[in-house]
Amino acid sequence: MIEVLRAGTLTSVQDLGRRGFRHLGVCQSGALDTLAMGVANRLAGNPREAAGIEITIGPTVLRFTRDTRIALTGADFAATLDDAPVHAWWSVPVQAGQVLTLRAPRRGMRAYLAIAGGIDVLPTLGSRSTDLKAGFGGLGGRSLRDGDRLPVGTIKHCDSATLGTQSAAFGVKPPSWCDFAQLDAGKDTLAQGTPDTLVRVLAGPEYHTFKTESQKAFWGMHWSITPNSNRMGYRLSGPALARTTDAGLLSHAVLPGTIQVPPNGQPIVLMGDAQTSGGYPKIGSVFSADLWRLAQARLNSTMRFIPSTQEHADQALRDIGHYFKQIELALQMRRERLART
Repeated sequence: MIEVLRAGTLTSVQDLGRRGFRHLGVCQSGALDTLAMGVANRLAGNPREAAGIEITIGPTVLRFTRDTRIALTGADFAATLDDAPVHAWWSVPVQAGQVLTLRAPRRGMRAYLAIAGGIDVLPTLGSRSTDLKAGFGGLGGRSLRDGDRLPVGTIKHCDSATLGTQSAAFGVKPPSWCDFAQLDAGKDTLAQGTPDTLVRVLAGPEYHTFKTESQKAFWGMHWSITPNSNRMGYRLSGPALARTTDAGLLSHAVLPGTIQVPPNGQPIVLMGDAQTSGGYPKIGSVFSADLWRLAQARLNSTMRFIPSTQEHADQALRDIGHYFKQIELALQMRRERLART
């Protein structure tokens, strides 16, 4: 068991999401930063799709009731295990009774904790993710509370490199240090100040219905992420985007990453808990490979959309796949090195 001594602002059980049910009106849910969740699981010796804990803002305090191994990724929350620091993107052994404390993030928004064996709550529709709006999955379909106890699964495949409770701590290079994470918004960005978050976008089906000046504002504006934002969607603030027509749209399918523009002209970027259909015009869609960037964007910070192509979207997914291959290679090299000692 993991004992929740202090749950924090919004802490929940998540995995990589609930897929195959959007046609029934069931949203995806899952970790908003799937990249960080997947890496945390591999560093803890779990499959990438295992359930872990998503921690938003904090502070969060957890106690472990058995010797195990954990991995912490995502934003740096100045975490400590008892009095020892635990760095983000590291895997560390834990002894029974030790307490993990995550404070406020120094930058970013969310941290992800994986534990060897995974969080073993009852799966619902093929996933252990918490659907906070519908109220199912995770632990009782809700965010965690002080005093909760989370069951941990049995370690099925012993891996001395990652699951050993006595082997040394180790870490991997975070994505922010990798070439694929470095984006260029163009020379004009330097004159306006660099935004906190850059994401690549494909023009949406209704992009051509927006006025020329609104199209230019969409790409050129440093949009502010408002406090109204949540796991369903990021509501942005900036110049109102106007269309050339008042014609309405029938309700149609939407996905995480879809950028809708409601009548007030302020864009909404749909996130993991977004509804499955909507009637607002879609001006664009954020690369699925870039949604992890938005997951770490803080409220009241700024972001900017970078126009891109389907070819670049496909390459972005390949880049993330290559990053995971590098991690798997590093884990294999560690196993071989430990086997020789």
